[in-house]
Amino acid sequence: MYDIASREHIDAARDRLTTWWNGGDIGRPALLLSYPREKPLPEFEKPIETPPGVTAGNYTVKDYAFRAAVGPVWAAGGCYAAEALPTVSPDLAPNCLALYLGCKGVEGTGTVWCEPTIASPETAAFKADLENNFYWNFTMRLTKEWLARGKNRWFIGFPDLIEGLDTLAAMRDTQTLLMDLIERPQWVKGALSQITREYFRCYDALYELMKDDRGGSSFWAWAPGRMSKLQCDFSAMISADMFKEFMMPVLEEMTGRLDYCMYHFDGPCALQHHGHLMSLKNLTMLQWTPGTGNVQPAQHEAWFDLYHRTIEAGKKIYIHGVSRDRVNAFKREFGAGFKQFMFPCWAPSKKEAEEFIRACEM
Repeated sequence: MYDIASREHIDAARDRLTTWWNGGDIGRPALLLSYPREKPLPEFEKPIETPPGVTAGNYTVKDYAFRAAVGPVWAAGGCYAAEALPTVSPDLAPNCLALYLGCKGVEGTGTVWCEPTIASPETAAFKADLENNFYWNFTMRLTKEWLARGKNRWFIGFPDLIEGLDTLAAMRDTQTLLMDLIERPQWVKGALSQITREYFRCYDALYELMKDDRGGSSFWAWAPGRMSKLQCDFSAMISADMFKEFMMPVLEEMTGRLDYCMYHFDGPCALQHHGHLMSLKNLTMLQWTPGTGNVQPAQHEAWFDLYHRTIEAGKKIYIHGVSRDRVNAFKREFGAGFKQFMFPCWAPSKKEAEEFIRACEM
């Protein structure tokens, strides 16, 4: 039996998510909804203190014992409702693939930066030495420990691998890569092809280890097959034509090799690429992040046109931060299309979680 979430909840949530991902109707949006436990599970009553010198929290590789212990505590800290599932992820940085390909991770406050490793394009190598790579071995060790401890208790989600131009920028340096697009475009295209090869070399190994008893996998959300999140934050700095030339071939190949995938679409400067993204027939969902600064939040009507165009293109939409008082506005605006959204959300109590679910029903 599950003790962090009941077996009945786990199975029912995966049944509904399978229906939702495959175009069926669950009567509302998919809700990754959780709420706090009234008291910790006995196994996790004792708080885990952050070790001295550790600042990156769920990314740190400075203290393996801390990482191994703290992941299950997070999974056990909430109760799970609707389609939420207890999940832990062996994340090491917001670009793990670059670490596996030779970059060094520099830990900062709450994040990890990848130190560029390509000084000369002529000598650049894109072949991960997984057997001897510290970060890959850390990922695998952590995953295997959580699998052993968490059998029938939690799911293991993919680390944030990242791909394409974002990985190449981490390895090469962003400013330098911008010049490479103009000065050595064929080298860039060859590098991207090799990065995609290495991505799936890592992804396939992780999937075989992490997949559940249904063949499902998780990145931010569970799906009944090979699931991943794709992105290109670098795209905010290039034209739509450059995005089409350099990144679209990467995305076409990658979406074709996955069963379900979302694209992390970040900030107003990336909006020019929306049409290209919608042309990806195997892209399942768009995850919209409005960006920082004086930008309206994702639940604001300023983004409703973007959501309409995305739904009309046959894609689903994942957005954070939709509050209870905005549900009716979404219902009025999108009608049946409201069911194509996925909302990760947190309620202060079980009662309010149940009220949120009822409010979303159609």
